[in-house]
Amino acid sequence: MPEAPPKRMKGQKIQDDPAPLAAAYRNWFLDYASYVILDRAVPHIDDGLKPVQRRVLHTLWDMDDGRFHKVANVVGATMKLHPHGDASIGAALVAIGQRAWLIEPQGNYGNTLTGDDAAAPRYIEARLTNFAKDVLFNPKTTTWQLSYDGRNKEPITLPAKFPVVLLEGADGIAVGLSTKILPHNFNDLCRAAINHLQGKTFRILPDFPTGGTADFAEYNDGERGGKVKVRAKIEERSKYLLAITELPYGVTTESLIESILAANAKGKIKVKHVDDNTADKVEILVHLPQGSEPDKVIQQLYVFTSCQVQLNPAACVIVRDPTTGDDKPHFLGVRDLERIFIEERIYRLIEKSKTWESVLAEIRGGLKPFLKQLKRDVTDDDIVRLTEIRIKRISAYNRFQADEAMKKIEEGIKETKANLRKLTEYAVAWFEMLQEKYGKGIKRKTSYDEIEQIDASEVVSANQRLYVNREDGFIGLNWRQHEFVTECTILDSVLTIMRDGSLKVSKVADKIFMGREILHVAIWPKEGDTNFYTMIYQDGATGKAFAKKFQIGGLSRDKLYPLVKSENSRVVYLEVSAKEKDMPKSVHVSLDGRSGARIRELDFDLTPIPVSTRTSKGLTVTKWNIKEVKRNDLALK
Repeated sequence: MPEAPPKRMKGQKIQDDPAPLAAAYRNWFLDYASYVILDRAVPHIDDGLKPVQRRVLHTLWDMDDGRFHKVANVVGATMKLHPHGDASIGAALVAIGQRAWLIEPQGNYGNTLTGDDAAAPRYIEARLTNFAKDVLFNPKTTTWQLSYDGRNKEPITLPAKFPVVLLEGADGIAVGLSTKILPHNFNDLCRAAINHLQGKTFRILPDFPTGGTADFAEYNDGERGGKVKVRAKIEERSKYLLAITELPYGVTTESLIESILAANAKGKIKVKHVDDNTADKVEILVHLPQGSEPDKVIQQLYVFTSCQVQLNPAACVIVRDPTTGDDKPHFLGVRDLERIFIEERIYRLIEKSKTWESVLAEIRGGLKPFLKQLKRDVTDDDIVRLTEIRIKRISAYNRFQADEAMKKIEEGIKETKANLRKLTEYAVAWFEMLQEKYGKGIKRKTSYDEIEQIDASEVVSANQRLYVNREDGFIGLNWRQHEFVTECTILDSVLTIMRDGSLKVSKVADKIFMGREILHVAIWPKEGDTNFYTMIYQDGATGKAFAKKFQIGGLSRDKLYPLVKSENSRVVYLEVSAKEKDMPKSVHVSLDGRSGARIRELDFDLTPIPVSTRTSKGLTVTKWNIKEVKRNDLALK
């Protein structure tokens, strides 16, 4: 229970009280975080399973009779171990069944390629695979704990004899950390285990069930901070037809098609239509309009759609501290996972077991007079087995059958001792047996190659039309009722200069406000603006007119920059030149008739003004209000 807050003295202010729930929240949050990490989201290194997955598999082991079971029945039976409802249990079972290494599915388990959901649990069935029976279950070496309500026993971890966490992969988001372990090829893992047992170096790379081409240059052995780029496989069937036949990991045909249609709607690519012919194999047909360049469209698909994705692995698993017995999350590389798994699970043949001390002590005491007749010492396991013998079996005791059984046991003991003397060879033979039994035809689906970074600006098409509404201050795409500016791409940015002397750069969009009375609008060059600007403005504070020459320099998008020194200023002349030599040398200035100036027409020489930055003030032109400024024709000759 949370500590009660101390009583407030008379006259003491309420705000001086400590937060009454602070202590409780501090402890409860840590408890919750620990629970989510250890009991929900992160797999254990021993068996590569999260608790819900382990409970599903243990339940299937208990129910196993060689036949398929209704998934609804399996879910119901698992609920005696898993207190979080049937939805999470069913989802975990279906996910394991879709990969088919540990659970053999029967019925409609959905389609991982298209993203289609599985049928309801009452319509589909499941049973353990022979592989799961071979590598996961051994009650004699399993450590047990009571279930959440104390009515049943469940395994703390299953005594796995294969690195399931690397075979299956894992995703999980906990409080303050997440895990993402990419799946690997079965035969690759067997060879890596054999290499490690023989003292050889090894390297294992992920293999995705959806295929594709991956760049593992920055994989970093699956540790945090690593990156993997994965591309779809795209074939050019004809000049105007592309076919996507393999997907990036984590992408479905539905999400991929949505990304293509979204990119098409935004003008990033141009396609006529998309057909999805996916069944057991991926086939997405992308029809291109006349005049398309297939090679360029393929590059655009990689840049602007889910045809290329980046994965960020972070191999976080639960590892038991051998000294304290506490489970803690650890971030490891995949080679560390493989190495630790082999060393800790294959070589650790003897595990501590709990006994019923009072009962076993009585049985051991009763056996003492007969110990000399036995060929070996009595172990705790022998005593436990004695407690499990049924009376009927004792009364039907057959001496001949017992002798034959003893001979087989003795032969098995000799074989086990021989294997213990050559434990490494035995472990190698075990993985070779697994590979021979289950690895036939299991080829890598994901090829690996260096993926060159594509510059989006180089492949995007200039298929948009930029328009401007100068008076109201808007720019936008495909406004036929307003002033056309130029062709552009969806990635372009637009520079505008307004009458009040403000400057703004924004990315093109359907409609965006830049500032009222737009004087100048142009595409902002990707390599930086190299133009030269000549500007005359009427200063709002002094009333004087100033002339300046400048280049714009670096800018941030969607930020308003002032080109004048005070508010209420007004630009009366603006000219943009591609080269400095093309800048105007002289301008003709007409003054306002109401200004009181005696001379209302004058020529102003611009050559003394140096090219400066956009923040410069400039040189004084006149103290009177300017009506109009024109470039002198003589300066153009």
